[in-house]
Formats: sequence, C-alpha cells, structure tokens
Amino acid sequence: MTPAGSPGAGAGIGAMDRRDMAWHVDRAARLLVFVGGISAIVFIVGIFVFITKEGLAFVLGPLKLGEFLTSIAWRPTSNNPTYGALALIVGTASVTGFAMLLSVPLSLGAALFIAEFASGKTRETLKVLVEMLAAIPSVVWGFVGMSIMNPLIIQTFDIPVGLNVLNAGLILGLMAAPIMTTIAEDALKAVPDTYREAAEALGATRWEVIVKVVIPASRNGLLAAVLLGVGRGFGETMAVLMASGHAINLPTSVFDSVRALTATIAAELGDTVTGGNHYGSLFTLGILLFVVTFAINLTADIVVRGIRRK
Repeated sequence: MTPAGSPGAGAGIGAMDRRDMAWHVDRAARLLVFVGGISAIVFIVGIFVFITKEGLAFVLGPLKLGEFLTSIAWRPTSNNPTYGALALIVGTASVTGFAMLLSVPLSLGAALFIAEFASGKTRETLKVLVEMLAAIPSVVWGFVGMSIMNPLIIQTFDIPVGLNVLNAGLILGLMAAPIMTTIAEDALKAVPDTYREAAEALGATRWEVIVKVVIPASRNGLLAAVLLGVGRGFGETMAVLMASGHAINLPTSVFDSVRALTATIAAELGDTVTGGNHYGSLFTLGILLFVVTFAINLTADIVVRGIRRK
C-alpha cells in the first residue's frame, strides 16, 4: 500500500479530483443541452398563452366568427366597428402562394446545381452568396419593392400602381429562396454517395441518377425546405407591408393591391388602446396566424411520417 504522504498517494487523489471535475462538467453539459432542448417548447407555449390571454376577451365578447371569416369589412376604428378578416386572409394567402410559385422551382434548381453539378470554388462561392442573400434584412427587401420593383412593374405592364400581389410575391419569393436553397442543398448532400455509385454502375445517366435516386431519397428534406418557405411567407411582415400596397381588397389578379395579416398587426397595433376591442382584434389575428402556422407544421409532420412508413 502506498503511504499517505508518498507521491503516489497525491497522484491518486489528483486523478480522483479530475474524475469528479469531469463528472460535474458532464452533468452541467447534460443540463445545458436539456434546457436548450425544451426551451423551444417553453417559448412556443409561452407565446401562445400570451397571445391567447390578450385576445381572449375579444374572442369571447364582440367577435362574430361568421363576420370575421367571411366579411371583407375591416373597420375596427369606425363608429360602427366591423372586424371582417377575409380580405386579410386572402391577401396573405395570395402573396404567399405567388411567392412559392417563384421560389420553389428556383430554390430546388439552385440546390440541385450546387449539390450535384458545382464543384470546388464554384460551389463554395455560390453557397456564400446564397447565405448572404438570406442575411439581407426584410426592410431592405421592402425598399427594393418600393423603389425598384414598383416603377418597373408600372412601366412594364402599364398599370397605375406597382405595389400589388406581383411585387410582394416577387420580393417574398426572393426572401424565402435562400433559406429553402440551403436546406434543400443539405438534404441532397445527405444522400449517401453509394446510392449514386450504384445507379451509375447500372448504367444510369447523370440526370437519371438525380431524378430517380437522389431526389426520392432526399424528399423528406426537400419537403421540409418547401414548408419552411411557406412558413416564412405567412410570417413575413415589413417587406409585405411595403410592397403589397396595404389595401383591403379581394384580389382578382396579380396586379391588385392587398393587405396581409402580419402587415395589419404591425401597422395598427401601435395606435390601439391596450385592452380595447381594436387591440383584442389584432391579437385575434395573431391567434389565427399561430393556428395556421401550427396546421402547416402538423401537416408537414404527418406527410413526412407517411413518406417514412412507405
């Protein structure tokens, strides 16, 4: 046995101290990861509780659900206030839908080129440029819509106003494209190279490998990228407010001005009295946005789970 005062005893105690320190560090790291993991759930629940609490008095009181969902008369500050949100809902859906028509093929095409065709410095340069586009603030995109796209649309299509569904959809599509491209490219690169090599060994061409092997194998990630773009479209505020014309209207063409749900909340919330009906109606719009976003994510989860079972 090593005497208590010998160097070996000190080394043994030092080793025990290091093990104890490592154990405490491990526990602290596990606690930190756990807190980070549940923080998103806590924040989402907290936001929903806050929005519901602020809008509950209006929902249980002056709100007429039929008028809210079927009327386009949004006049919360008139002597006889009405709270029809149909035009706001349709405006949000029209801008988001047009944006997705532009951004989905653009994003998936860019992701395919970066992941499957570009190489070396070309790939790295394109990835950096895409990430830089994603970092541009939404208000800057709004200025682009007002200062550049507005007169360009007026001159090109000979219309009196260029702030419309076309303008907002183009801007929103360009805003959503970088994020969708990044996620889609990651999904394509996650497909094992052995899949590609096996298909090429069977005589498949480059496009046959991409269409019949790579895209089916990465469809979960591609679907997630598209749905993230849809969520970005529904949740965007400033650029849509600046580029859509902010007019209460049921659009019949891409040249009509519209007003979005998020833009209405941003434009009117600062002028309301806390606790009033107008204040509660705006939080009711927030509840609607939350429910729609939740439905989109739930649908995505169901679809992805169904794909995985197959």
